[in-house]
Amino acid sequence: MMNSAVLLTFSTANVLSDTVYYLLCGLLAVAVLLGIHLMSKVQKAQYGNKISALAIALGIIITLVKKDIIPVWVVYPAMAVGMAIGLILARRVRMIEMPQLVALLNGVGGAASAIVASFAFAELYQGEDLFGRSTAALAVVVGAITFFGSLVAAGKLHKLLPQKPVVMPLHQPISLFTLLVLLVLVAWGGFFTVTAAAGLLAAMIVFSTLFGIVFSVRVGGADMPITISLLNSLSGVAAAIAGFAVNDVLLVSVGGIVGASGLFLTQIMCRAMNRNLLDILLGKTTLLEKRDEAEEVPEVVQEVEEKEPVDPLTIIRSARKVIIVPGYGMALAQAQHLVKKLAAWMAGNGASVKYAIHPVAGRMPGHMDVLLIEAGVPFEDVYEMDDINEEFQEAELTIVVGANDVLNPAARNAHGTPIYGMPILNVDHCKNVVFFNYDLQPGYSGVENPIYKRKEGVWIIQGDASVTLADVLSQLS
Repeated sequence: MMNSAVLLTFSTANVLSDTVYYLLCGLLAVAVLLGIHLMSKVQKAQYGNKISALAIALGIIITLVKKDIIPVWVVYPAMAVGMAIGLILARRVRMIEMPQLVALLNGVGGAASAIVASFAFAELYQGEDLFGRSTAALAVVVGAITFFGSLVAAGKLHKLLPQKPVVMPLHQPISLFTLLVLLVLVAWGGFFTVTAAAGLLAAMIVFSTLFGIVFSVRVGGADMPITISLLNSLSGVAAAIAGFAVNDVLLVSVGGIVGASGLFLTQIMCRAMNRNLLDILLGKTTLLEKRDEAEEVPEVVQEVEEKEPVDPLTIIRSARKVIIVPGYGMALAQAQHLVKKLAAWMAGNGASVKYAIHPVAGRMPGHMDVLLIEAGVPFEDVYEMDDINEEFQEAELTIVVGANDVLNPAARNAHGTPIYGMPILNVDHCKNVVFFNYDLQPGYSGVENPIYKRKEGVWIIQGDASVTLADVLSQLS
């Protein structure tokens, strides 16, 4: 009878001592860091992704064991539903839709943290644990902001919402007022005895929702890579703060890693676009609201000898050193496979072909790299901007597919424009440039590209890149 009683009262939490649990948490955190490190290397990114995913899966298992959650049967149907949704998304979401999926997943992470923190706050709101109450309240706010901000970002990327910045009357004062109210609510919930926890939670969620929407809706397409990185960071920060609220060291460590890596990536994106993170947080648009106040964009002028007109196909056939610059237009047209075919044709014709990637090309960091690798482009042929920029002046031909702002020379000298000071690909230094762009309209920055007006050495083939590239390939073959 005693043995039976012991078995009946046995708790799964006893399987893991605190020492073993903390040791496993440390090892899993290191595994996540290793995965992120490998994901920064194109050749090893898949392994890094698998290592991080496995570490998170093991983290879920040891959390179920340590927190004695295994007997709670309702957890397993929920996990099954989440797993099914994840597998469906993994199979159905196309690479072109990956930015909006990443934004959506950032939001889901923020929502999960807000839910966990809400229960923690409801449990602690009348206790003496000021730290627990404060962190719970802060996690609710950051998580809710991340969720609703990410929904807006995903909607913009999926064209369910306007991709241009949406500016409401008194937009910036509303943002600052909402942020101030949130700070007051967090302080109130953390440092003062609360008699109506439900009302305070509701107020925090309402104002967090408002701030998340007001912040994200004003972000234009040009700032979307920065916004996605920032929301990714916020989802990690929300998880780490929620970990403090529920006293879970694994959640704190993994959330901190995600938050820190997202913040580092955000800083890299800001430098790559010459943008100030505070400006984005305060909702300052990257579009020219008053074009007459900006300096006129200078036209690129080259001293060239008078020559007979040359067909772009002739240049493509004769060029021996070629650089390809992909942009968001290539992603929209899903033309990466045709770009790969064109590069293969030129390589077979004796040309050396490289790909130049701007840090913010596309709508999320690494967007172009993922598309090119999906199309079968060799890892060693893909170069970051800093590694290839000096080669444009030596190249015989640059082929641009759906890119504009990332190579706009107005960034160097057009004071008063949103892209002024932004590092760009030195495409204008190449003597021959062939554009496969949909049209000649300015990009999201609203700044005209003077390369289009260059007198010599520029050919513009307008239209959907999937059509124009296919036509050129048919003529070359």
